[in-house]
Amino acid sequence: MSGTTYEVLAIRYGTRATSRAATFFNHHVYREADSPIDLDFYLWVARNDQHTVVIDTGYNAATKAHRLPRVELADPLAALAALNVRAEASPQVIITHAHYDHMGNLDAFPSSEVVIAQAEFDFWTGPYADRPQFACTVEENEIAHLREVRAQGRATLVERATQVAPGIEVIPVGGHTPGQLVVRVATETGHAVLASDAAHFYEEVDLDRPFTYLTDLTGTYRAYEQLREMTGEPGEVLVAGHDADVMRRFPPLLGAGGQVVRVG
Repeated sequence: MSGTTYEVLAIRYGTRATSRAATFFNHHVYREADSPIDLDFYLWVARNDQHTVVIDTGYNAATKAHRLPRVELADPLAALAALNVRAEASPQVIITHAHYDHMGNLDAFPSSEVVIAQAEFDFWTGPYADRPQFACTVEENEIAHLREVRAQGRATLVERATQVAPGIEVIPVGGHTPGQLVVRVATETGHAVLASDAAHFYEEVDLDRPFTYLTDLTGTYRAYEQLREMTGEPGEVLVAGHDADVMRRFPPLLGAGGQVVRVG
């Protein structure tokens, strides 16, 4: 593996049983019966011999008491350590967006560069972030820590598609949040396109079916169009952000306890 291609891993650390009516925006407009669906929680790692990147940091223990119950499959930091990815080594960290299940544990990386969209930072540190419909998706102390990261000079704020490491590009698409990022990682066979919450589930992209939480409906549809364009050629692989099917579509990483798959 060269310095510009990566092994890309999806780490499942939790899961929650829910329903499509609770999961998709205005589900009733499709005139379909409700049905069960599992919402999985992931973070991702891209690594080669020269560089390791952690993409999102999961939710932390402090949030569990006041969030919807879920099955805990692994502690995100312990899962990373089991893969020899350690915070003290200061890996680059990409935060795809600021929701609690993607930015918890960021404080465990006190000397890492943190990549996040400018629009994301501006929104969550701006005047509308405390409105209940927005604030319910984030943790106040985590947003405060994000401010500290910027004050320390460790934040890289991106405004457009940007190469943040050799072979790794972040693309702001918005929709779900104002600065939602997609991460495109070069692999030996093409690219792994890590949608994160630009597409929680594959059926969002396949059926134009938005997730229940969003900040811009038109932007959400536009993000689906971008993901379809980005993954329309052989070797360009879409990795949904919360879909249990990720664990079935990709091969397990041997010795990782069944909760890690190679997506690239």
